[in-house]
Amino acid sequence: MVNTAQDPAGQTPAASPWAAVGVSAFDEVVYQSILHQPDAGAAGWAMLTRAAPAQLREACNRLLTLGLLQPPDSVGGLRAVDPRVAIRALIRRRETESELLAATAEEMATAYEAGLLREEPTRLIEVASGEGAIAARLEEMYARAEHEVCLFDTPPYLAPPASQLDSQADLLRRGIVSRGIYAASGLEDPDVLSRTWKMVELGEQARVLPSVPLKLLVVDGRRAMLPLTSSAAGGYCAVVVWHSAVTEALQKLFELAWQQATPLGRPEGNGELTEDEQTLTRLLAAGMKDEAVARHLGVSLRTLRRRVSDLQERLGAASRFQLGLRAAQRGWL
Repeated sequence: MVNTAQDPAGQTPAASPWAAVGVSAFDEVVYQSILHQPDAGAAGWAMLTRAAPAQLREACNRLLTLGLLQPPDSVGGLRAVDPRVAIRALIRRRETESELLAATAEEMATAYEAGLLREEPTRLIEVASGEGAIAARLEEMYARAEHEVCLFDTPPYLAPPASQLDSQADLLRRGIVSRGIYAASGLEDPDVLSRTWKMVELGEQARVLPSVPLKLLVVDGRRAMLPLTSSAAGGYCAVVVWHSAVTEALQKLFELAWQQATPLGRPEGNGELTEDEQTLTRLLAAGMKDEAVARHLGVSLRTLRRRVSDLQERLGAASRFQLGLRAAQRGWL
């Protein structure tokens, strides 16, 4: 057997996969010796590894702790555990430790960021000027998302819709939760509505409000982007806010709006409404104008209003507001 350990104490790292599960080069040599020469005993293993008896005892104790050796019992003396069992158990233990360490890192990161902000509050924000810079920041934030992205969407747009659609689609393919609240006025644009339907089909949870308070992106509840200015003459200017009381407040603002918004999903059919009727009730409940709803359904304004009247009559609703209430009570929205 070749002794690959340069230092009996195992202080010199060896290029071995054993190191990944916490086994030093010297302890690996001891384990291999016991594995290949189970009957050699402590004296024989010390000779095979060229180690002093005390060093061998220490190594065996470490291997016992790692579960690579079985302690002496009535059947026999110290012996190796089946490597297929022992090594898999070590790998599982390391994976668990890594997950715990990652969770601890998240907790420590919060304290780290808070310390940075106390030391230098200007670290809280980063200003991006111009459509190109803002588009780059958006793409970066989507790429770094780990858990969830929350979005307020309303005109005007800070980045070309096509490129933003690609980033959001990639996000959903990675299994990141995406929730979007859209302004009804924005969905009156057929291209925007078409893009929103595509996102819903890909798995985005979408809702609609007659208006949203601002354009906003919150990633993992820790990083947010919102506009500072928007003018045709001066271009766009946005701010990226790092994890702080500000991002927590923005996340709470989103959650409040989410509770009030109307779901915008593809109709699934409930036996009472046709697909067009369910789409009609949802778009009307979202606050879209008749002209935009008619355009989306591909019907004339006169036909749309006749359909609305038919729905009101079916539900005994005297107004559109009452129609919306009764449609919600029946689970049509």
